[in-house]
Amino acid sequence: MVKKTAVMNKSWNIALIFSLVAVLMLSCNEIAQEKPNVLMICVDDLNDWIGCMGGHPNALTPNMDQLASRGVLFTNAHCQAPLCGPSRASVMTGLRPSTTGIYRQILDNDIRDASDTTKDIIFLPAFFKRHGYHTMGIGKIFHQHAPDGVFDESGGRVRGFGPKPPDGKWFKWNREGTSTDWGAFPETDTEMPDYQSAEWAVERLNRHYDRPFFLAVGFLRPHVPWYVPQKWFDMHPVETLQLPPYREDDLEDLPPRALQMNEDLPMMPTTEWAIESGEWKNIVQAYLACVTFVDHYIGEVLNALEKSEHKDNTIVLLWSDHGYRLGEKGTFSKHCLWQEATNAPLIISTPGMAKSAICTSPVEMLDIYPTLLDLCGLPDYEKMEGKSLRPLLENPGADAGDYAVCTFGRKNHAVISGQFRYIQYEDGSEEFYDHGSDPNEWTNRAGDTIHTVDIQKMKKKLPATNAPLTLKTK
Repeated sequence: MVKKTAVMNKSWNIALIFSLVAVLMLSCNEIAQEKPNVLMICVDDLNDWIGCMGGHPNALTPNMDQLASRGVLFTNAHCQAPLCGPSRASVMTGLRPSTTGIYRQILDNDIRDASDTTKDIIFLPAFFKRHGYHTMGIGKIFHQHAPDGVFDESGGRVRGFGPKPPDGKWFKWNREGTSTDWGAFPETDTEMPDYQSAEWAVERLNRHYDRPFFLAVGFLRPHVPWYVPQKWFDMHPVETLQLPPYREDDLEDLPPRALQMNEDLPMMPTTEWAIESGEWKNIVQAYLACVTFVDHYIGEVLNALEKSEHKDNTIVLLWSDHGYRLGEKGTFSKHCLWQEATNAPLIISTPGMAKSAICTSPVEMLDIYPTLLDLCGLPDYEKMEGKSLRPLLENPGADAGDYAVCTFGRKNHAVISGQFRYIQYEDGSEEFYDHGSDPNEWTNRAGDTIHTVDIQKMKKKLPATNAPLTLKTK
């Protein structure tokens, strides 16, 4: 009898253990399901030429506009570098270029080796992976695609920026050091990498997951070459297009260092050339066509989310790595510390938070990492230099009183407030613009005594650290 009782007690203990394990597993699964999913959409070289930002009157972007109506549009968001590699490295590490020394393009797998500050860094998608998320990514997210092992599922990236005319032909422009060109090509959307990326993402959104997911989709357009099929050009008849604001004498009040940086781009078309050749409107048409094209495929992904079981529990965040100049300040490129190159779209749609809201407070793409951690209830990552935008998502009209900082090369920085832009170059020369009276940044007010106090305030926001250029960059 004693022996039988002992066996029964042992059986009860085993049953109790299994019950506890089952309860714990169920609880963990329920907790996991409570965490929101993340759909992060990265767009290459997209400036403020989208409808909801009002950057160009001929912009046609219904899907990004619709996303903005479902969340908060940050109209004063700025990249940390007006160049793909450093900007994306900053977003994915949560660190400034002036901290890491990543001022130029860098291979994804070299980021950790760039400096002591990055050797043990946890990349944004990897942080989610460590905390139970199923991570997936396709297209251009880091500079190439992503470092090895960042995603549980990777769709990779088609090399380059899409198909080019056969036999090395170009339509309008062919200079070493740039893929800049414009024209209707190829014949069908199915030949474009962005089409394939959208298809891959749509298929993932149609799946069921037993844990929250982090899905990153990187679109290439409107990065050069400005090639998309003819139907996208037809949506922007060239005779109806407006040109961006431009002044022929715009650069005459700039310091020599600013002029040198602008002239270090001999491979890019100048505005003077575009005017003389009659190509300016054609370039504008091509860029707008590329933006409408990528907006359509962003819409394909957003529509798939809306039709899926994940629609009510997914944060959608759309950002661009920097802006782009389409003739402003004399050229067609990013590569500068002026408004059109640093300002870029940032839209965040979060279940249960503000909708159809606009935030004009200056924010940084650097804030993406801490914001997503905060919204998903994940632990803070002490190495991040950005801040969570949750307070602005809860109250978009609040005046945060903050500044954004953009860096282009060592010791060249722009500091942006709600009204002003201050630029200091490595030789100490300066620019200062009052957007209240000069939204196009045509008049450098750095020498005006009336702005002495404002300039001193903004100088205090310059990075205290200016790390040397990492040897890993190209």
